Amino acid sequence: PARVLAIVDRFEGLCAPDRSYRNNKTLSQAMAIMKKMNESGEIDAQLFEYFVQHKIYMKYAKRHLPPELVDMN
Repeated sequence: PARVLAIVDRFEGLCAPDRSYRNNKTLSQAMAIMKKMNESGEIDAQLFEYFVQHKIYMKYAKRHLPPELVDMN
């Protein structure tokens, strides 16, 4: 559970439009950062692959992000 939480918490932190202390990231920017985290071993590679293959990021984006930040499928 902690490894799953590490992925979703970081992703949500990058994407959440309600963070007043930073500019909003587009979905593609957030995913590029997540990919770098994966490549550097900061997050579980198998779980990240699942996150990508099952487009969990899109499910979040469609529900929580403004349309102008959803710049990928």
